[in-house]
Amino acid sequence: MASPMRSLLSDLDRYVQSFRVFLERSTEHQSMQGFVERHLPDVIASIGNGKSTINVLSVGGGAGEMDLQILSKIRARYPGATINNDVIEPSADQISKYKERVAQASNLENIKFTWHKETANEYESRMNAEKKTKKWDFIHMIQMLYYVKDIPATIRYFHSLLESQAKLLIILVSGKSGWETLWKKYGPSFPLEDLCSYVSSADLPRMLDSAGLKYQLYELPSHMDITSCFSEGDKDGELLLDFLTETLDFAKTAPPELKHQVMEELRKPGCSEIRDGKVFFNNSLGVIVVEP
Repeated sequence: MASPMRSLLSDLDRYVQSFRVFLERSTEHQSMQGFVERHLPDVIASIGNGKSTINVLSVGGGAGEMDLQILSKIRARYPGATINNDVIEPSADQISKYKERVAQASNLENIKFTWHKETANEYESRMNAEKKTKKWDFIHMIQMLYYVKDIPATIRYFHSLLESQAKLLIILVSGKSGWETLWKKYGPSFPLEDLCSYVSSADLPRMLDSAGLKYQLYELPSHMDITSCFSEGDKDGELLLDFLTETLDFAKTAPPELKHQVMEELRKPGCSEIRDGKVFFNNSLGVIVVEP
């Protein structure tokens, strides 16, 4: 009998809901903010040297939280320059949230925003069809490589669009995170039609080495409070479970044995640690900065 389990991405509204609960319960953005504060100024130190216009491409920009922080650092480093910020994002809901954020923000003069409602693959196909090759001074791909069909090809394509002083920034879950433990063990049991592949920062060096690319790696500690996942019927807990397994209504549609195994796994030291009666999932991130 076919499993009733469906990919979380088959219901974009539910995906966005679960993603928001994930952001509320995790230190994901705080960890990325720490990287932006401490390391990004060095990463972007020469991307705009001698330029009056800096071109930035955000691949999978979401609702723009991290994009605006990145842009503020670029603006601070190159105060006189005009910044063209193009955003590739397939979710209309996320784009509209991004536009609201831009409308409410101050200090965005000199920054011009263009949104493209499409996936990374669609952008590449459109550019090829139009025979366009626009070059960029900074490209970032934050938590989006899971959704492309051919990861090495996608990295090669966007890397080919870098200017001579540019950088490509990639953020993924870390190979030392609970995601690695959970997905290496149970990924084949989850419905993966839309999530093309599980990938972590541990997989990237092999791909980059075989493409002959130079890069630097950073580890960002992060955790997520998943205690509510263990309260039967807790709405936020169910949304978090959906997000962890990329499965729509995992609590209701997973075979009982799989659900039992996943719930057990989530408590184990490979995935989480238990502190003061709460379960904290290891949500550590890997950052890869690729040279032109």
